[in-house]
Amino acid sequence: MKKIIALVEDQFDDLEFWYPVLRLKEENFEVHITAEKENQRYVGKYGVPVVSEYSFDKIDFDEYSGILIPGGWAPDKLRRYENVLKIVKGLYEQNKIIGQICHGPWVSISAGILNGKKVTSTPGIKDDIKNAGGEWFDKPFVLDGNIVSGRRPMDLPFYMREYIKKLKSI
Repeated sequence: MKKIIALVEDQFDDLEFWYPVLRLKEENFEVHITAEKENQRYVGKYGVPVVSEYSFDKIDFDEYSGILIPGGWAPDKLRRYENVLKIVKGLYEQNKIIGQICHGPWVSISAGILNGKKVTSTPGIKDDIKNAGGEWFDKPFVLDGNIVSGRRPMDLPFYMREYIKKLKSI
């Protein structure tokens, strides 16, 4: 069974977290909900809570096939944790799958992995992506190497099809 890290912090986008987590579980992936502190309650932008299972400092990214970085305002907080940046960069360098949705690329920008990459996101951060050396597209999803990016909640069915397909390919 392949294991996936699902990052969480307060103000995550509820749909961009729960829809992928549930779809991954339907496909028999083991999803580890990971935050700064384990067994802590985090609340999404629309009030849906989640309790973390693991803390960033207890994750050995070598054991994982990929990561899910949902959007909302959480990525702006997540990218401030050095352990998160190490996890994302480490997975990227091992050619594991980096899944990012909406504002999720903020974490990848801070991890320094978007230079020369094609990605999508919410249009609100396209300049951030361009300034990090990435090429931004206004599409439901974009796949470039081991990075799968999604634009916004209404694009999740298209994004998840590609994200799951990519995870199954490694």
